[in-house]
Amino acid sequence: MLTVASDIEVLARFGRALADPIRCRLLLALREAPAYPSDLADTLGISRTRLSNHLACLRDCGLVVTAPDGRRTRYELADERLGHALDDLRTAVVAVESDRACVDADEKGCC
Repeated sequence: MLTVASDIEVLARFGRALADPIRCRLLLALREAPAYPSDLADTLGISRTRLSNHLACLRDCGLVVTAPDGRRTRYELADERLGHALDDLRTAVVAVESDRACVDADEKGCC
């Protein structure tokens, strides 16, 4: 049972990060390997400005970190266990609810 405020805050941060499809795609891309912002923007097909905002959110949530690499900055998951957690969450949701679609909260409450 979660009773410690810090446990709840950690889960809420992870939930906020996962609430946006672009941030989910970023986390999944970084699960595969560290990457540079320009490469991530190209891979995701979004502007660097938009990418920068999402990376800042993930940094603020403590899920990604930066690593200086010469004149460039590389992004990576803050902890390798996050990659395993993403895999576990993805497969658990598919296993439990593979025949259901999650609708947008604006359409029908929170799923």
